[in-house]
Amino acid sequence: MKKISWYVILFVAGVFALVPGFLVADANVNEEGGAQVMRAFTDTQEKDSGVIAVADQTKRQIMFLMGIPLLLLLITTAALGIASGVYGKQVFVAHMLCAGLSLTLALAHAVVGVVWFYPF
Repeated sequence: MKKISWYVILFVAGVFALVPGFLVADANVNEEGGAQVMRAFTDTQEKDSGVIAVADQTKRQIMFLMGIPLLLLLITTAALGIASGVYGKQVFVAHMLCAGLSLTLALAHAVVGVVWFYPF
């Protein structure tokens, strides 16, 4: 019989420890409670809080303008990775630099999208 790693045992124990909590949490939340929470957030947005309101069209343009360099960086990262891995070119540092910039811009793009457009 194979020897089971302690990591596997800890992972399984953790899963079994978390599952009942999720089940109880789902059972205690009713549908009206979720609507009240969302209503509380939307009601506070309607009040004048001094924050500059940005039109949806402008938000979409900003997201599009963030998406263009993100797409270009992803294509450049892929091209440099292929050049380094398949053709043996010495472009690994440039590949890693583009990958880091791509990840940073992707995270910023995702955060801005969630903050501006969630719950649609």
